[in-house]
Amino acid sequence: MSTPHLQGKKGDYAPVVLMPGDPLRAKFIAETYLDQPVCVNEIRGMLGYTGTYQGVPVSVQGSGMGIPSIGIYSYELFHFFNVKSIIRIGTAGGIDPAVKLRDVILGQASCTNSNFAAQYHLPGTYAPIASFRLLKTAADTAQKLEIPVKTGNLFCSDMFYDDANSLELWAKMHVLGIEMESAALYMNAAREGKEALCICTVSDCPLRHEFTSAEERQTGFTSMMRLALETAVQL
Repeated sequence: MSTPHLQGKKGDYAPVVLMPGDPLRAKFIAETYLDQPVCVNEIRGMLGYTGTYQGVPVSVQGSGMGIPSIGIYSYELFHFFNVKSIIRIGTAGGIDPAVKLRDVILGQASCTNSNFAAQYHLPGTYAPIASFRLLKTAADTAQKLEIPVKTGNLFCSDMFYDDANSLELWAKMHVLGIEMESAALYMNAAREGKEALCICTVSDCPLRHEFTSAEERQTGFTSMMRLALETAVQL
């Protein structure tokens, strides 16, 4: 069956989906790394592909930017397409002083200023966390591939332009990076009894005014891509 945002039917997506925010990054990954990739989604230009990597079926699907967008796409993949695991492969702004441009972060947990969890009517504050199995597999794989990673908290923000300039406060708590999708992904996975992990490459360090280019963000962060693919084939 198709959904309002994803065309196709069950079986068009592999059990493991890599999810970049940028649909052109999804296209680059599919055409560069997957064998016999097939485009399985073009609705709203949010490209999705399924192929194989080392003989194992893997899909890659763009999520767009922000909690509402990844909330829709991850929910539909988990709920309607029988996807078991989603690995977000996105960009993040480095917050902690130890984090540098192009570092790879494994998002162990996600702090957030979003109200996404209100829908669950929980009598407290929910803590969105990654799947330990995915996190451990990715950490072990990174070591084998000799890809340095930093593991810790992400801050998932509803705002790209923050009038409160709160990043220094999050830095005091040694949050590693800021992005806009992890909390919704982790909560959708938890609600559906599925697995999720965010692997992010540091594309900018806003507190130090350091930035990478749009082209590099689209095609250049290959260590993150390789790590996600090598992790996916072990699940």
